[in-house]
Amino acid sequence: MVTRRAVVTAMAGAGVAAGQAGAAPAVHDVVVVGAGVFGAWTAWALAQAGKRVAVVDAYGAGHARASSGGESRVIRFSYGGDPLYSSMAQNSLADWKALSARTGEPVFHETGVLWFSPSGDEYMARSLDWLLRHGVEHRAMDLADLGAAYPQIVFRAGESGFLETRTGALIAGRGVRARLRDAKLEVTVARAEAPQAADAGLYSVAGLRTRNIVYACGPWLPKLFPEVLAGRITATRQEVFHFGAPAGDRRFAPPALPVWADFNGGDMVYGLPDLEGQGFKLAFDRHGPEVDPDTQERRVSDEGLARARAYLAQRFPGLAGAPLVMSRVCQYENSSNGDFLIDRLPGHDNVWLVGGGSGHGFKHGPAVGRRVAAHVLDAALAVEPRFSLATKGKVAARTVY
Repeated sequence: MVTRRAVVTAMAGAGVAAGQAGAAPAVHDVVVVGAGVFGAWTAWALAQAGKRVAVVDAYGAGHARASSGGESRVIRFSYGGDPLYSSMAQNSLADWKALSARTGEPVFHETGVLWFSPSGDEYMARSLDWLLRHGVEHRAMDLADLGAAYPQIVFRAGESGFLETRTGALIAGRGVRARLRDAKLEVTVARAEAPQAADAGLYSVAGLRTRNIVYACGPWLPKLFPEVLAGRITATRQEVFHFGAPAGDRRFAPPALPVWADFNGGDMVYGLPDLEGQGFKLAFDRHGPEVDPDTQERRVSDEGLARARAYLAQRFPGLAGAPLVMSRVCQYENSSNGDFLIDRLPGHDNVWLVGGGSGHGFKHGPAVGRRVAAHVLDAALAVEPRFSLATKGKVAARTVY
């Protein structure tokens, strides 16, 4: 087995030999900074196109501080009828399924995604209309249907919902590492800085010489480029809780329970059934306080846990007394409006900034990676206006959920 140490040693030896021979160090076509979901799929797409790619990350792929680390994420099509993100999610699911089929452990779990809200909610109505118009398999449910199908959930008078039957959950850290491994891409653990000019029109980053750089480093983007992104992308603290159902109680695991989202006018609580023995997952989509991803403590707050337990008592009473079996503090990297950022660093034609996952980005990794790769391969390809730097203000006004 070839270890990373062996690769690094071989590279160092090759560099010494090249220096002795008077040859220039190797030049990469692209260096991708950030081994999260956007970076991993971008690197894969470029490698598939035959480019010489290097991946750099300060802590490694799928690490504990990453927004792309940890256990599960939701993949769903419903975006209030937004054709951009709904179609990206649909395209990405095909790639996630293909990757999952290639790995020894599942990356995708087809649990379905259940949405419920007060009847008449416009976001939900637009989402349902999109599913209908695009022939996406789903089941619309009134209050009686919801109660019959999911007796472990307390639904309120006047609520309705629908089930996306073919979507579900992704295993985050495993998926990122599997994508890089499948592409035969090693991750160089190094701290990257802003691009430095090198000779012959090249760039230098993390000691590597390259023609192009893609910075896909999530909440670290505004730390690397504060003059460009300060206020436009903000890292916020987000808490996730996993509760343990009673022994032998399968009401809170697939197939009895799908991924679910309780949506009410932009205020969303969501969760995942017990997958792979990790417990019933519960999280609040509301943005937390601003944090530094390098230094924030990763212990959940007493206030957050109390809020989670209160929600369980109201909606999932069978878990009201359940023990907390796992918890996690991560972060969103919120753009001002919730749209992604995929645009050039001002003043640099061959340096791309990719981020603003804004809490909903993980599912879109394949579509984002393909789009970024297309930009690198074709300099004339126009930037999607919603992903442009120009559309990112400094006042939070989220429009994407």
